[in-house]
Amino acid sequence: MIPEVNTDRQQRLKHIQCFALDMDGTIYLGNQWIHGAKDFLRAVEEKGKRYFFLTNNSSKNPQAYVEKLSRMGLETDRSKIITSGQAAIAYLKRNFPEKRVFLLGNDLLAEEFLQEGICLDDQAPEVVVVGFDTTLTYAKMCRVCDLVREGLPYISTHPDYNCPTETGFIPDAGAIHAFIHASAFRYPDYIVGKPNGEIMDYLARRAGIEKKDTAMVGDRLYTDVAAGVNNGCTGILVLSGEAGMDDLAASEVVPDLIFKSVKDMIPFL
Repeated sequence: MIPEVNTDRQQRLKHIQCFALDMDGTIYLGNQWIHGAKDFLRAVEEKGKRYFFLTNNSSKNPQAYVEKLSRMGLETDRSKIITSGQAAIAYLKRNFPEKRVFLLGNDLLAEEFLQEGICLDDQAPEVVVVGFDTTLTYAKMCRVCDLVREGLPYISTHPDYNCPTETGFIPDAGAIHAFIHASAFRYPDYIVGKPNGEIMDYLARRAGIEKKDTAMVGDRLYTDVAAGVNNGCTGILVLSGEAGMDDLAASEVVPDLIFKSVKDMIPFL
């Protein structure tokens, strides 16, 4: 049953100790705060609870998000930022230690991989990792399709088809997957980011908190909400980004709670 909007009859939010917050479409759109988002962050802290920014967007590293938020008037630090790029690095270290990686990603993501000791190799890689590459070129697409076609392990940071901006949507990693599949006839062997459990496990380890005490809040049903409801967390949909009420009718994913925006959650904290 689809829950009512802006209600929490079971008082689930009062028992949540940690809020994992999507960013694009949930906290802001582009460089504009979603109305009341900063008030929500303040209210969470006033209640003695915690929040983390948990984003699938691997086109920026944590420092880039810290700087972006600072420009928008919120001072925070890297410890509160969790990206699919970070979770992908942790996954590679556990499952493909010391392997050479072909990374389809921009310079910020590449810098993060290198800082964490991942060996990037365009010529003789052993693993392919696809992120949200905002510097994508046709030459890069040809190369990644060749490597995927050869049968190398094929990992992706996240599955989102589009990234919301203040002017609409731009193609995201999922659209890149579709391009690769059309040419190389493979989708990723493993996707680290939401809705998959890997990034939620990474959050739990980083935060030192149990999933039952965590809420995943976001604007996408197939990533954010699914990450919550399918991995032992509370899944909350906000209607400030990609998904609308019409999408719920055709969705297999049912949120635990629905709010118009994070601001509307404040009275229930």
